[in-house]
Amino acid sequence: MTDPDSRRLGAPDQATLAAVEAAVPGIARTRASDRLGMAHDASHYLLTPQAVLVPESAGQVAALMRAGLPLTFRSGGTSLSGQGVSEHLLVDTRRHFRGIEVLDDGARVRVQPGAVLRQVNARLAPYGRKLGPDPASESACTIGGVVANNSSGMTCGTHANTYRTLESMTLVLPSGTVLDTGAPDADERLRALEPDLAAGLERLRDRVRGNPDSVRRVTAQFSLKNTMGYGLNSFLDHDSPAQILAHLVIGSEGTLGFVAEAVLRTVPAHPLAATGLLVFPSLRQAMAAMPELVAAEPAAVELLDAESLRVAQTDPKADDVLRTLAVQEHAALLIEWQESDADLLAEREHAAERAFAGLRLAAPARLSRDAGGRAALWHIRKGLYASVAGARPSGTTALLEDVAVPVPGLADLCDELTDLFAKHRYERSVIFGHAKDGNLHFMLNERFDTDLRRYADFTEDMVEAVLGRGGTLKAEHGTGRVMAPFVRRQYGDELYEVMREVKRLCDPADTLNPGVLLTDRDDAHLRDLKAVVTVEPEVDRCVECGYCEPVCPSRDLTTTPRQRIVLRRELAAAHEAGDHALARQLEEEYGYDAVDTCAVDGMCATACPVLINTGDLTKRLRAERHGRLAQKGWKTAAGHWDGITRAMNLALDTAAAAPPRLAEGASRAARSVAGPDAVPQWTRDLPRGGTRRRPAPVTGADADAVYVPSCLNTLFAPADGGPGVMTAFRRLAERAGLRLHVPEGIGSLCCGTPWSSKGYTDGHEAMGRRVSDSLLAATDGGRVPVVSDAASCTEGYGHLVPGLQVIDAAAFTAEHILPRLPDARRLPSLALHPTCSSTRLGLDAAITRIAQAVAERVVVPDGWQCCAFAGDRGLLHPELTASATRAEAASVAAGDFAAHASVNRTCELGLTRATGKPYHHLLELLDQVTA
Repeated sequence: MTDPDSRRLGAPDQATLAAVEAAVPGIARTRASDRLGMAHDASHYLLTPQAVLVPESAGQVAALMRAGLPLTFRSGGTSLSGQGVSEHLLVDTRRHFRGIEVLDDGARVRVQPGAVLRQVNARLAPYGRKLGPDPASESACTIGGVVANNSSGMTCGTHANTYRTLESMTLVLPSGTVLDTGAPDADERLRALEPDLAAGLERLRDRVRGNPDSVRRVTAQFSLKNTMGYGLNSFLDHDSPAQILAHLVIGSEGTLGFVAEAVLRTVPAHPLAATGLLVFPSLRQAMAAMPELVAAEPAAVELLDAESLRVAQTDPKADDVLRTLAVQEHAALLIEWQESDADLLAEREHAAERAFAGLRLAAPARLSRDAGGRAALWHIRKGLYASVAGARPSGTTALLEDVAVPVPGLADLCDELTDLFAKHRYERSVIFGHAKDGNLHFMLNERFDTDLRRYADFTEDMVEAVLGRGGTLKAEHGTGRVMAPFVRRQYGDELYEVMREVKRLCDPADTLNPGVLLTDRDDAHLRDLKAVVTVEPEVDRCVECGYCEPVCPSRDLTTTPRQRIVLRRELAAAHEAGDHALARQLEEEYGYDAVDTCAVDGMCATACPVLINTGDLTKRLRAERHGRLAQKGWKTAAGHWDGITRAMNLALDTAAAAPPRLAEGASRAARSVAGPDAVPQWTRDLPRGGTRRRPAPVTGADADAVYVPSCLNTLFAPADGGPGVMTAFRRLAERAGLRLHVPEGIGSLCCGTPWSSKGYTDGHEAMGRRVSDSLLAATDGGRVPVVSDAASCTEGYGHLVPGLQVIDAAAFTAEHILPRLPDARRLPSLALHPTCSSTRLGLDAAITRIAQAVAERVVVPDGWQCCAFAGDRGLLHPELTASATRAEAASVAAGDFAAHASVNRTCELGLTRATGKPYHHLLELLDQVTA
């Protein structure tokens, strides 16, 4: 029943593209990589769009709508029900709609659809506020999706979901009308500009209210978490057509209009919490405990069944109790109380202990206020879907369904779902979810390139099980394609016809996201399903959730980690199908889009629930591109590194001394011959060459640390003629009475990152042997720690010689030097740029301590992310760094800072280039204020 041609690219309809160009010139992306890279989202559906459109304003969206074009809006792509894919025109609302404006000291916030929920909460945090919806995908989901799906989550229930916290929205209707529902004259404007729509909404309001059975059904359905169909509770909760319309749009999955911005009321972000994991012998016993636990009024109760627990045990953050549990039929409840007052939280804890006393538990119950332990538990829970899905058999697709029933029916529903898994032979299926709200998630693994009878039969049985208990088939993930055929069955003919009329009134031509939420096809949920091909280990685990995308520095320039992976899948599928022309096209586009412009910064792995580092894939692909001659050349470089760094130092000095036009022209000419990925682009903002590294012998018995200055000190002079980190760190250590040993042959040592990031494996191994021999001797066999003064080098040495204790100079300073320094003459303010390496190394706390010693006010600017300078990547592809730093540079420009700092010289260069402000190593500034 799935369409065998759903993966094929096909040629875009030229008349459609001409209409797009006439409406808004220059926004259509039609390359194979653009279309196929955006075809995939977190759902189990796959449709290839005619083109990807990237509008920059609500006005451009209105122009597209007035042209009558079939549009599907897409932002974060974390949606699980198939509402974010399209065979028509896919509109990327993530790139140019990221505005966040905090209002009324955080009581409200104005947001655009491309803003990531976690970023909005970060802006609200200083005010002690947050958004009401708190889905597990908060790190990647965008406000557009939150509004389109009426997101809820862990703690908000139905009282603080998107529907309940919306104040107003700016809405673009399919006719092109733009309406601010918060304007005093919103109703008058709607009646004037859209008279049929306004009158129709009032007529439907009276129709629903006048039918007692409709009122009863709507009241019952929306007393639960419910995102099935349109939010008909709008007709009971609101009187005015503008407010009815605004609340119908919530959860409408882009089928009624485009939300250009929304004003949302916020909720308190309670700073105190007590969290625990209650382990029960069985799932039924866990569900039986729910009434007593809910009576204790926890903020959240999250269910994990036995299979979920087995997956959670493999999480690096699992504690000893969880890791050592011999899981059989166990289940667990992650439970949390939140308060702003310590005494109130203590009362909650006492009530919890009384509730726990009567429970039959498989492990001792304990609540903890420890931030680290709490964060670990929530990390496990929020990453559970992707972790379970990532462990699925290769070639299968993960389906995550979510349903809700009244809480008293949970235990029986869990039992029946477990029986259905066995009946339909779905092994290793999991059940988890928001037990406090009667909201269950369950996941299946299916091969969609085989007969779909099993999946179709299971779906029918599941629908009967949920509806038979007065439940809803979609609690928070949206109707999408997966449940559109069952909307009528859940609501009945009368309310289904009301929904049909809502769609006809708003979108009479059915141009917005056709086939989603309402459909005439009984088999819509069985069409256009995503078959997953087996490619390679880095690719096969990916569930296409998109958690990696907000932290990727190339996301606005070329591709994201998810897109790099799905394009590898599409390339394999093209080869498998014998479509050699498509395979060649994808390979050609992939070179620049995915290999050349990947920063290999590893930030994707920090966000990925299954710890995929697409930088590792990129390094391997780069290695495959190198011939034997190139590998040999870089291996030779590893043997002559001191001379090579001095030669590069001299080249920078020479370029700086020459007329700028001459130096820039020479580098451009060399790049045109050798290629932009081989020769750096010299620009006049680059510094002169730096200072050669020299040994500073101290006997191993007397040294407090073996200091390995980065070769970046040799390559690049310090900013603004300053002393540089090499001099600053030595002076700080001397001031603290500590002795640093810089080993003989230091000029020939390197952390190996230049070879690793470029895929020169032979040279990396050769440098690794030299470094290992040198540092083992210098550290007395590893007794003395190694300290590096560039975060990327610290990380590189840690990989190169894993047996040694390698510490970043910032961490060493925070622990051993800072307490011994005199009081600092602090600067008024400091803009701080943490690096990707410092983030992965866990240096945030150390860097913050030093920064607070340097300046009275320390700010990590909004929009901070990896700068993508990535060694020489910013010199080879300056457009990558320009894209990655654009948002942060705007934040820096809007502030007024006495100094600017980072902890890596190349990052300093990238931020200086982006902002026009001199960036120094943080330790340089510490040296300055404590001298």
